[in-house]
Amino acid sequence: MKIYGEILRLKNILTSFDEFAGNEILSERQAQDYQSVYLDLWNERKKHDSGEKEQITSDLVFEIELIKQVEINVDYILLLVQKYREERGDGDDKELRAGISRAIDSSPSLRNKKDLIENFVDSVSVDGSVQDEWQEYVQKQRESELEEIIASENLKREQTLGFVDLAFTDGVLRTTGTEVTKILPPVSRFSKEKNHGDKKRRVIERLTVFFERFFGLSAEGRNRN
Repeated sequence: MKIYGEILRLKNILTSFDEFAGNEILSERQAQDYQSVYLDLWNERKKHDSGEKEQITSDLVFEIELIKQVEINVDYILLLVQKYREERGDGDDKELRAGISRAIDSSPSLRNKKDLIENFVDSVSVDGSVQDEWQEYVQKQRESELEEIIASENLKREQTLGFVDLAFTDGVLRTTGTEVTKILPPVSRFSKEKNHGDKKRRVIERLTVFFERFFGLSAEGRNRN
């Protein structure tokens, strides 16, 4: 982890020199593979006890920020999807498909969206607009997953839809204040789940994961970013 952190810092310096372009020691594929493992280890270390977590986080925040400065985005992935579709059936299509997965794994912001992107890659049409199909696909998946949360948590549907729409419009999920309380179902004295605080924390956690999973995937979110 420390060695790759050094590589990131040196690369950040060297990219300011024109002579560095084309003279990288690591190939794009190698860099993605190393970065994917690096992010796996970083996420694993964050789950350790608070003392170690604080130490590891303080050591690696700068390096992670360097990755975020140059990481790939959804538009780049969609370009790869377009190329993959055009060359599907050729000998290089398997390498392109694997390259899409490697690119996702090496991106801090896309890793939690990997299944969404890969399912889209496997279902994209032969000749339709990749951008249009992506927007339609994301919208359907977002609606489906939100409806599942609403149903399983027995949330107030209209209030929840409005709460989530506002979050995507503002670019932030507001978990403080009274708005999030308004989407929760009333607690009956006969309910098995009488701890309203636990219910609220679980709903906030699920909606936060949902928001982070879908934010930035639509054209509106990317333009705002």
